[in-house]
Amino acid sequence: MKRISFIEAGAPGLHIFSKFPVARVGTVLLSTILKEEGYEVKAFIEDVSTPDWKFIESSDFVCISTLTSTAIRAYSIGQRLKAKGIAIIMGGDHPTFMPEEALQYSDFVVRGEGDFTLSELMSYLDSGTPAIETIQGLSYKDKTGKFSHNPDRLLLKEEELDSLPIPDFSLVHNWKPSLLYSVSTSRGCPFACRFCSVIHIFGRQYRFKSTGAVLQELKHISSVSNGTRFFVDDNFTANRQRTKELLRAMIAEKLTSDWTAQVRTDVAADTELLRLMAAAGCHTVHIGFESINLRTLEQYNKKQTLKDIVRSIRSVKDHGIHIHGMFVIGADTDDVDMIKRTVAFAIHNGIDTIQLMVLTPLPGTPLFKEMKESGRLLHTDWSKYDAHHVVFSPSLMSAQTLQTETLKGMGRFYSWKYILKHLSKLDLHYAGIGIFGKTTVNKTLRQITAYRD
Repeated sequence: MKRISFIEAGAPGLHIFSKFPVARVGTVLLSTILKEEGYEVKAFIEDVSTPDWKFIESSDFVCISTLTSTAIRAYSIGQRLKAKGIAIIMGGDHPTFMPEEALQYSDFVVRGEGDFTLSELMSYLDSGTPAIETIQGLSYKDKTGKFSHNPDRLLLKEEELDSLPIPDFSLVHNWKPSLLYSVSTSRGCPFACRFCSVIHIFGRQYRFKSTGAVLQELKHISSVSNGTRFFVDDNFTANRQRTKELLRAMIAEKLTSDWTAQVRTDVAADTELLRLMAAAGCHTVHIGFESINLRTLEQYNKKQTLKDIVRSIRSVKDHGIHIHGMFVIGADTDDVDMIKRTVAFAIHNGIDTIQLMVLTPLPGTPLFKEMKESGRLLHTDWSKYDAHHVVFSPSLMSAQTLQTETLKGMGRFYSWKYILKHLSKLDLHYAGIGIFGKTTVNKTLRQITAYRD
């Protein structure tokens, strides 16, 4: 039996939600697919625990998944294992858009959705069929050392999403039932935010799993854990009628353990939807507000207004659901005062937790292309492309000012007042987040002198 290790490269630094490691669904799903095809498989999530290198180095193949910010770590792992004669396969956002770079540290790159591509590649490596040039979505070097990029694979259809196995988190090394369980019920997003790479991986059209398939997965998770579920869909409420059907089914089946999800501000337009979300166990929604600056929202192509943001906050909180608000700072229309106003807005409107993320031009996005062509990229040290470091020249402030003021803004939000307010209500969860956030910000500010513009 061939042994396969999956490695999800670890993040290069701390951020406010480092305290809650989440395994990306792709790594666990692909591990499960190959396990069901008869391989001996283990998955190693570096943000969860230290990998078992003895097992990994005894593998026949190692699959490494990486984002842009974890690419340097992934390349280091690939280089180390290739030197031992192990075949390396890379996938994820960064290799999809930078396959020739990734092939310097791997033997194959699986681009885009890898559910079928990886399975076909393993069949080729085992038996020589199908012919390698017929495997869609695959990049590699041919016998002459020339890069070969097979045609892109078509995105999976909805019935194909239903046919995929339930991700088996028991394959993850040192996985604990108390950790967050990621659940994917759809793929794709019709919106086109300039800084987002999602649509370039999963397409501009929503594809949904059936309610029955989602319920089956939730029942499986409930049989092994009472921990929180995280619906990782880019917009869990994209199709409101479909979401309501799922929520009603969850309530009927008593699958109402705490869960969180990513939504857009338009969730506020449907009070029945919010009522069902609360009844079905929704604890927190993650909303990409991005900015309170109308000009910035337009520059991001966000398709929402400040009025939409305020209305969504009020409606969501009226239904007893907490809000994690995400803001992207650093557009050409942002200045230092806008950072301060953003934090004041979040505090005034009672947002429970926030992330102030630095605008980051990721490979594969229109923003990256524009920044590169205009010469505004400061470097391509991918470990700094984590939304917590400035990697381009801003328009209305220096790079170091944007870096420092964004961190200080986080510090103002996660203040002692925030911590004491939650302690006074014996809300240890949010008090703990506040302490972790404050500690992380202070630590990062002390280290910031090592990172210059």
